[in-house]
Amino acid sequence: MELFYSYPWLYPAVIAVLGLIVGSFLNVVIHRLPIMMERQWQQDFSEAFPKYNVPAPEGEYDLSNPRSTCPHCNTQIRAIDNIPVLSWIFLRGKCHHCKASIKARYPMVELLTAVLSTAIALKFGMTPFGMALVVFTWVLIAATFIDLDTMLLPDSLTLPLMWAGIVLALLGHSPVDLSSSVIGAVLGYMSLWSLYWVFKIMTKKEGMGYGDFKLLAALGAWLGWQALPLIVLMSSFVGLIFGVIQLRLKKQGIDKAFPFGPYLAIAGWAYVMFGEQIVTWYLSRFLGM
Repeated sequence: MELFYSYPWLYPAVIAVLGLIVGSFLNVVIHRLPIMMERQWQQDFSEAFPKYNVPAPEGEYDLSNPRSTCPHCNTQIRAIDNIPVLSWIFLRGKCHHCKASIKARYPMVELLTAVLSTAIALKFGMTPFGMALVVFTWVLIAATFIDLDTMLLPDSLTLPLMWAGIVLALLGHSPVDLSSSVIGAVLGYMSLWSLYWVFKIMTKKEGMGYGDFKLLAALGAWLGWQALPLIVLMSSFVGLIFGVIQLRLKKQGIDKAFPFGPYLAIAGWAYVMFGEQIVTWYLSRFLGM
């Protein structure tokens, strides 16, 4: 520990390297966790309704089994091909065996994880809450890309994130007190839940998923109920911009569904980094305070 205090640059550097490594693991989580959820649903359905003869999923499938393979030639990926970012560059974005293209998103997720984790380390330092926020960032990245790919927000990510925020407040390692954390979790969930039902009653359509409620509850638990109005405002603004761009690019109608979780995650992380500055700017710009 003394080494980190003697060399202040060392902690952010370690977090940057750790971010690259974790980013590589997050690529696995982003790809496999939705498949694991679908297999569990299939398993549950097969056991609950045997009369429909739905086969249970075969084989072992989790975050570590089976070993990762090329989706094109099914060749097992070598350990040397799993070095974050560098392997993709050295392989020129292609499989070492069949030369099929490897998505650029894999190194992008690794770089994004490293950059955002380092930003947290630089701002909050080697404090309990700062280190917790690094993990908070990793979970938000995984949830964002899973929601973008599948429009699912796994309970295995959102619920532990919510409880972690409450526990941090309980232990005194959070800038918000326990009551603000608990109220933040309750209001975060109930606010979107209420909007969901109002929209559904009025339009007979579902405007968002329950995963969005749980993600905002988690943000409320970490940042307190006071942060929720700004987070909802920012996420709605960002969602509107990106939603319109997405609909324009894909030439889809306005009734086309798109995930809201990524915009909540972006707004929540932005509040962590710039919340005080945004509130100060708003008060001075519009209220003259």
